[in-house]
Amino acid sequence: MGGVKRKKVVLLGSTGSIGCSTLEVARRLPDRIELIGLAANASVEKLAAQVRETGVREVALCDASKEAELRKLLPEGVTVHVGEEGLCELSCLAEADIVLVAIVGTAGLRPALAAIECGKDLAVASKEILVMAGEVITAAAEKHGVAILPVDSEHNAIFQCLDGHQGGPDEVSRLILTASGGPFRETPPEELAGVTVERALKHPTWDMGPKITIDSATLFNKGLEMIEARWLFGIGMDRIDVIVHPQSIVHSMVEFIDGSVLAQLSKTDMVFPIQYALTWPDRVDGGLERIDFARLAKLDFESPRHEVFPALGLARRAGLLGGTLPAVFNAANEVAVERFVAGKLPFPGIWDLVRKVMDRHKVESARSLESVIAADKWARDEANRQLR
Repeated sequence: MGGVKRKKVVLLGSTGSIGCSTLEVARRLPDRIELIGLAANASVEKLAAQVRETGVREVALCDASKEAELRKLLPEGVTVHVGEEGLCELSCLAEADIVLVAIVGTAGLRPALAAIECGKDLAVASKEILVMAGEVITAAAEKHGVAILPVDSEHNAIFQCLDGHQGGPDEVSRLILTASGGPFRETPPEELAGVTVERALKHPTWDMGPKITIDSATLFNKGLEMIEARWLFGIGMDRIDVIVHPQSIVHSMVEFIDGSVLAQLSKTDMVFPIQYALTWPDRVDGGLERIDFARLAKLDFESPRHEVFPALGLARRAGLLGGTLPAVFNAANEVAVERFVAGKLPFPGIWDLVRKVMDRHKVESARSLESVIAADKWARDEANRQLR
C-alpha cells in the first residue's frame, strides 16, 4: 500500500444501481476503500446481504415499518438507524471520510447537508441535491471546507477535465454535456404521443433505474444535469450546452476561451466515475475495461431536437431564473413521470405538466432548505391539481 490511507465511505442508497456499482468498486479496491455505513430505503434482504459481505457495523433504513424485519436478518452487533434522522446520523459517523449520496428524490437533502456540516466530503449521485438546493449545499461546503465530488458520469467527466486547471471559470467558454439521445432520438414527433412505458424503459446504452431511464427518454435528465453543473462548477447557465452523442463514450467536454476542448472518454460503466470520486485526488488501477479505439471506429455528435424535447429549454429557464424554480422543475417532473409510468399520462404530457406548474410558480429565494422543501411540496400539490 505504500502508506496510502483507506478512505472510509458511508453509502446512502446502497441497494440501488449506483449503490451496487459502488460495492463493486470497493471489491476491486480493498486497499483503498472501506465501507463503514450502508443505507437503503426498504430493500431489507438486499441490505442485510450487503452488510454480511462488507462487515459494516452501522446501517440506516428509511422505511421505519421494516426495521424489525431488518434486525432479524442482520448479524449481531450491527447498529440500525431509522428514517431521515437515521440517515443524518449515518452521514455524521465520526470515522467517515466521505459520504456518497445515491438516494433518489428529496430524501438525500438533509443527510447531504448534515455530512457537510460534520466536515465530510460529499460524493453526489442524486441529482435532486444540487438541482433543488445547489445554493444551500455549495455555500455550506465552502463554509466547512469540504469537497463536493460528482458521481454522475457527465459531471465527473467535467470535473476530470477541470481538475488541476488553475485559470478558474473565466477561462472556460462552455461546458458541453453529452446525451445519448435516449430511445426516441430519431422518433418522429407525431409518434411520441403513442410511446408506451415499456418502450421508454429501453435505454440504448445505460442500465439504470426506471425514473432516470424515463428522464433520459424525455431529456429531463440532461436538463437536471445542466442545473447541477451550474452549481458544481460556478458556470452560468448561458455557458452550459448539450450535444447528443449516441455512443456514450465521450462523457462530457470543456471548451476553453482559446478554443481548445478537453473531453473525458471511457467505457459506459458507472464504476469509472464512482472510482474516480472515491479515490480522488489519486488515480488508481481498478482493473476496468479499456477503450479499443480501432474497434470503436467512430464517434457521432448531433444537436438535440429542442422543439421535440422541450425539457432542455425548461431547464435553462429554471436555471436562469433560479431561486425555488429548479426545485419546482424537478418535483413537477417526478410527479409527471410517476403518472406516465402508471399509465395515466401520455409521454408528451410529461413536458406539458412541468411547463404548466412552472408557469404558475411564484419564484422565491432558495437560501434555506425549508424554502426549497416548501417549493417542492407546492409543486407536487400543483402538479396533482393540474392532473385532476
